[in-house]
Amino acid sequence: MKKIAFILLCFAGLLLTPEVAKAQFDFGIKAGYNASKLSTNIDSIKTSINSGFHVGLFARIGKKLHLQPEIYYTLSGSVFENEGKLNTSNWKQKINIHTLDVPVLVGFKMVGTKSFNWRINAGPVASIVIGKKIKDLNANEQIVKLTEPDLSTVNWAMQVGTGIDLWLVTLDVRYQFGLNKVIKEFVDANATVYPVNSSKNIFVVTAGFKLL
Repeated sequence: MKKIAFILLCFAGLLLTPEVAKAQFDFGIKAGYNASKLSTNIDSIKTSINSGFHVGLFARIGKKLHLQPEIYYTLSGSVFENEGKLNTSNWKQKINIHTLDVPVLVGFKMVGTKSFNWRINAGPVASIVIGKKIKDLNANEQIVKLTEPDLSTVNWAMQVGTGIDLWLVTLDVRYQFGLNKVIKEFVDANATVYPVNSSKNIFVVTAGFKLL
């Protein structure tokens, strides 16, 4: 909670600086769909895409070249499946990860008018894990399964993407690739350790509305 409070204070402080007050400034709400996948370096464990969502706030400071800090809640994750090569059993589990994400993007308006903008942007993302849930997708509860991942509490990523503005409505499409290992290892019900070294990649589609 202290980390979340610190991020919120930094975000609020940035919006109240004199430089922001003098520059062209937009502020709004955003929400959207994200498709995420956690990688693995173990051949017998396969991962698949997990659908999630995000909702939060954004600001845009500047005109043609601009800074765009954001803060939003994200539900992401992936499905892990063992094909029977580990411990001679099959298991399939879904991991949901709840995070508070804080991108700080640098953008450039390729086309800019009063009613229409086309933008490109890129920048780092700090992702703070605020919750996680592991769901067993097998009917047989006696199988060997993953019980607890070694999940990093703070993760880093890069976002790249493009977007358009139509009056007060903003639409964005981005790709986010992880810079660190989100999950370093799994421990199963038999205390067997699997060093998966998993990073998280996300495809993001967002719609927003400017309030200021």
